[in-house]
Amino acid sequence: MSKKEVETTGHSWDGIEEYNNPLPRWWLIIWYICIIWGIGYTIAMPAWPLVKGATEGVLGWSTRAQVAEKIASFEEMNAGVEAELAAADVTEVMPGSDVYNYAVNMGASVFRANCSQCHGSGAQGNVGYPTLLDNDWLWGGTIDEIAYTVQHGVRNETDDARYSEMPKFGADELLEPEQIDQVVEFVMSLSDPDGDGTNISGHSYDAALASDGAVVFEENCASCHGEDGTGDIYQGAPNLTDAIWLYGGNRDTIHETVTYARFGVMPAWGLRLSQAEVNAAALYVHQLGGGQ
Repeated sequence: MSKKEVETTGHSWDGIEEYNNPLPRWWLIIWYICIIWGIGYTIAMPAWPLVKGATEGVLGWSTRAQVAEKIASFEEMNAGVEAELAAADVTEVMPGSDVYNYAVNMGASVFRANCSQCHGSGAQGNVGYPTLLDNDWLWGGTIDEIAYTVQHGVRNETDDARYSEMPKFGADELLEPEQIDQVVEFVMSLSDPDGDGTNISGHSYDAALASDGAVVFEENCASCHGEDGTGDIYQGAPNLTDAIWLYGGNRDTIHETVTYARFGVMPAWGLRLSQAEVNAAALYVHQLGGGQ
């Protein structure tokens, strides 16, 4: 019995013909099953994109709902300790307690989601945004003072916000240009304990101009920053005698600050976060080591 020749498709390339072999039956069966399964999946599960969303599927399942269910289960588990945190006096939450440990972990998440964009992921701060790791705090760095600042913010439109405002001595023509030059030199001299013409930030200054600037400072700046320039944290007036500068301590930056002033704003997080989240953020920030 002779072997049956396989038919060709009639196509030929450079003398090479294409056989017309049928697809393996097992492969066809699997292919048909996949088609049927695919049609069933698009009916049962979310599949087809629409203008706003996608088809829901007859089973109504979604990853978003699954995540929401898991979040709800964790919230239910933590409801007791979170309620205790919300009602707590932050000054009385003891380190090592269940509430404190929960607050620090929760506060880390709150900080990363809401505060790190300005203060940095490690709370190290940036130009215009204070570091939260040292002891130089306007409006106080105790745990209750930090909690108040987080709750009400700084220089925002709420009634209870921390508030201070520096005059625009140059833009509003409160001082003459030469007076601004004088007071800038005097401010730079305040952080020179040795009086050798170079302050602790490494910047030199003009001693003659600084001497004239002392009078300008006393008449225009001492009411907030103090006669010795050490500031008043509860007025929001920074210490000018150290090396900590929010916007920079070089001559040009100080000149710009005196001329146009600064007006940094912090949101009132109490309007956006729950009381438990506010307390958690305060406790987290405080345990980083800054403040008092």
